[in-house]
Amino acid sequence: MPPFPTCKITILKTLYHPDLAEEYRRPDVPKEPCPFFRVGDEFTVNYLAERPEAFKCDWAWHDIHKIIMILMTNGNFGTWMKNENNFITCCTDGV
Repeated sequence: MPPFPTCKITILKTLYHPDLAEEYRRPDVPKEPCPFFRVGDEFTVNYLAERPEAFKCDWAWHDIHKIIMILMTNGNFGTWMKNENNFITCCTDGV
């Protein structure tokens, strides 16, 4: 049994703003919705701060891992969330 509880990541929504991508991204950078995740994808973190193998985006992982660390070390978000063991966070790629 792992020394910490597991943590489930669920993709609730993906966003893409083609107008912002066109205006701000360089022409040689792909302009498309996130190629790594789809709504409903689920990942389980079994060990503290260890990215699941199927979670393929380093950028998104670095954005959310601090929340995972808090939840896996018995922290909670009861101040903000109806269920103190849940939190909604996002990737900062944002386009």
